[in-house]
Amino acid sequence: MSETPRIYGVMAEFADSEAIIAAAKSAYEAGYRQMDAYTPFPVEGLAENLTHKRSKVPLIVLLAGIAGGGGGYFMEWYATGVSYPINVGGRPLNSWPAYVPITFELTVLAGALAAIGSMLALNLLPQPYHPVFNSARFERASTDKFFLCIESTDPKFDAAATRRFLESLHPEQVEEVFE
Repeated sequence: MSETPRIYGVMAEFADSEAIIAAAKSAYEAGYRQMDAYTPFPVEGLAENLTHKRSKVPLIVLLAGIAGGGGGYFMEWYATGVSYPINVGGRPLNSWPAYVPITFELTVLAGALAAIGSMLALNLLPQPYHPVFNSARFERASTDKFFLCIESTDPKFDAAATRRFLESLHPEQVEEVFE
């Protein structure tokens, strides 16, 4: 016995970037929150119309930068002041001005690595398979078509009602996407 495929969402296809922005805005105003758009190029203003959540990346980068800088400073302080103290020219063992370049560089390095890592992790990348790849027309998302998919995980999702809502936005095509 084969089990029936679970529905991932309902996806609408649009011809241009203005139509997808208007559709995303209408869907958000209608109460849909779990949706995503797929476009052949970045569309300015689309992300703001899909969701109004703030990104966690800046906070992660800040915390990683502070940890990197603190770790760099601690490493140098421990090496020159505790582990292997050598008094050169009468300077104090904790000569902090000498630690500034490495502390700065480790702050930048940790922040940059955290930015890349958190961006990939929060965007769930790399993702070699996604249910929208099951749509026959989805390959056009990388050339000339714009897609808006309202996911079945949305609290307001009802397959028939969502399909009617997307059809009211006058897309070129609306289809159900299965996992």
